[in-house]
Amino acid sequence: MKGFWWKTIGVILVLYSIISGFLIEVPALPILNETIRNLFFHVTMWFSMMILMTLSIINSIKFLNSSDLKCDLFASQEAGIGMFFGSMGLLTGMVWAYYTWGDWWVNDPKLNGAAVTMLVYAAYFVLRGSLEDPVKKAKVSAVYNIFAYTMLIVFLMILPRMTDSLHPGNGGNPGFSTYDVDEKMRMVFYPAVIGWTLIGIWMVNLRVRYEKLNDIYL
Repeated sequence: MKGFWWKTIGVILVLYSIISGFLIEVPALPILNETIRNLFFHVTMWFSMMILMTLSIINSIKFLNSSDLKCDLFASQEAGIGMFFGSMGLLTGMVWAYYTWGDWWVNDPKLNGAAVTMLVYAAYFVLRGSLEDPVKKAKVSAVYNIFAYTMLIVFLMILPRMTDSLHPGNGGNPGFSTYDVDEKMRMVFYPAVIGWTLIGIWMVNLRVRYEKLNDIYL
C-alpha cells in the first residue's frame, strides 16, 4: 500500500471515532449505561487484531508456498502488532468488566480464551527467538502460526458459543445487533474498526522497514 492517503484516512477515522465515541448520545441500556461507549474502543481492538492475525497467517502460507523470507517478515510483524491490539483489547475489556460485572476479571470462557490466545501467540515469538537459522525459523514459525490461528478461532469464536458466557452474542446472550445499538453507534464503530486496522498496517510497515534496516547495518 503505497503513499500517504490511507495513513491519513486511518488517522482521521481514529480521531473521529475517539472524539465521537465520547460525545455522541448512546442508548441508556440496563447495566451497561454509559460503559457501552467502550464498544468503540474494546471491540474495535479485537476486530483489528483478528484482521492482522489473518494477514499474518496468509503471509505464513505464502512463505510455505514460495520460501520468500519477505513473507515471513511480514507474518511475524503482523502477529506482533496483532498481539499489541489484543493486549489493548484485554485491558479495555478488564475496565469494562469492572464497571459492568463488578470485577476486573471474571470466570468467563471468552475472557479465558482471549488470555490463552495471547499466550499461544507469545509462544510463537519465543519459538522464533530460539532459532537462529533464518530459513528454519521461518518454516517452523509458519507452521506454528497456522496452529496459533486455529487456536484463536477455537478459543474466541467457537468455544464461547458452546458454553454460557457473559459476552453479548454468546451462551444465549443477545448480540449488540439485537440490543438497542442505533445507527449513530454504527457510524462510529465501523469507521473505528477501519481506522485502527489502517493504523495497525502502518505500524507493521514501519516495523518491517526497521527490520530491513537492521539487516543492512548488522
